[in-house]
Amino acid sequence: MAPPPAALLLPALAALLAAPAAARAPPRSIAVVGAGLGGSAVAYFLQQHFGPQVQLDVYEPAGVGGRLATVTVNKQQYESRGASIHALSLHMQDFVKILGLKHRREVAGKSAIFSGEHFVLEETDWYLLNLFRLWWHYGISFLRLQMWVEEVMEKFMRIYKYQAHGYAFSSLEELLRSLGGDAFINMTQRSVAESLLEVGVTQRFVDDVIAAVLRSSYGQSVLVPAFAGAMSLAGAQGSTWAVEGGNKLVCSGLLKLTKANVIPARVTGISLHSSEGRSLYQVHYEGSEGQGSAFYDMVVVTTPLHPSRSNFTFENFEPPITDFPGAFQPSVTSVVHGYLNSSYFGFPDPKLFPFASILTTDTPDLFFNAMDNICPVNISAAFRRKQPQEAAVWRVLSQKPLDKQQLKTLFRSYYSVQVTEWQAYPRYDATKSLPPIVLHENLFYLSGVEWVASSMEMIAVAAKNVALLAYNRWHQDLDKIDQKDLMHKVKTEL
Repeated sequence: MAPPPAALLLPALAALLAAPAAARAPPRSIAVVGAGLGGSAVAYFLQQHFGPQVQLDVYEPAGVGGRLATVTVNKQQYESRGASIHALSLHMQDFVKILGLKHRREVAGKSAIFSGEHFVLEETDWYLLNLFRLWWHYGISFLRLQMWVEEVMEKFMRIYKYQAHGYAFSSLEELLRSLGGDAFINMTQRSVAESLLEVGVTQRFVDDVIAAVLRSSYGQSVLVPAFAGAMSLAGAQGSTWAVEGGNKLVCSGLLKLTKANVIPARVTGISLHSSEGRSLYQVHYEGSEGQGSAFYDMVVVTTPLHPSRSNFTFENFEPPITDFPGAFQPSVTSVVHGYLNSSYFGFPDPKLFPFASILTTDTPDLFFNAMDNICPVNISAAFRRKQPQEAAVWRVLSQKPLDKQQLKTLFRSYYSVQVTEWQAYPRYDATKSLPPIVLHENLFYLSGVEWVASSMEMIAVAAKNVALLAYNRWHQDLDKIDQKDLMHKVKTEL
């Protein structure tokens, strides 16, 4: 006897309901604005998720690498910015491995903190003596600092597990909350000085050591937010490394690996259009051959949109995309090939000057933030650091260009000075709000992460987050966006 029609229909209906919905075709074309680390990393991650068939156009007017730049002195290249990478920077470690690059050989050198009149702290060759000096001057403040930084970093490292499982965040606040709860949000709104004093670090330690580190990294004071401060201090007290041949090789390598089309042009604006019920973004640009434009399914902006950094326009968006508050901290890097004036630092005999790196306290009369005797990006096995009485290449960080008198104060004589002025980092006391990540349906902003903290790894983490967010939104996989209690979810997925 033939089965009743319902008996035939029910299994077929159940199978139909159980079948996954047809996967949405990937975007045909994606524009990335900027070819610094953020732009190169996000291009790489976008291709990883969407596949090699997606057309990737990367707009960059100034040259690949952005702030990961080098200068040439005597036919040797030296890092002018973005010089060191923290050992816990897992994305950067992966990039180096994927691209077949190598870690640069480390050349040891001692550091000291200068007050403008004398050294308040000097590093020696003896680890135990260094610890004793820290304890003698500052009690157990350095241990309290270490515990505070380690606690922050331990929570921050959760991001790698979340990203490995495909989770993304639609705002910087959601990302921070998933890692460290409201405590991490609060750390973007209160100063590093306040946070450290609260955990028992002394004011003297803050004034001498913390101020020196933050002047060296951000060119700013101990009033920077606690989260940005913690990231900077983690780099200062942990082991760091650099890429043989220059850190900018990571950027060029990732773009080459993805076969991205690098367009040497400055993007002037983005306008929104609609086609067949979907959003299309028209990218307007200006290059050596004049003005042009192209349409894309998705755009990622990795250059700062703040008024002091760009004159970017957005058209046809409702509500309008206009408000990017805040300012950037001016910074000057002077790469000087010359003879150090060790007398200024209290060493009349240059042969006795023992330091390769000098940090400074927040003293009104000091005209520079830090200086270090730098090594070239290619270090041979026979390379040795120049002796203090020899002409060496020094990198001097300051907030204003050094005048001749200031150069004469730091150097007995010099062969060359190469100056780079740039809007380096957000001025962290300028605003308390964090920029958005999602500007429109498939229009994303990566550089806002610098208002949380600015480092190569923060930018790499943000690039991975934007790529995952773009992918999950495109495929409507909302279970992978802004999920709560992620530590528990990740553990149950293992």
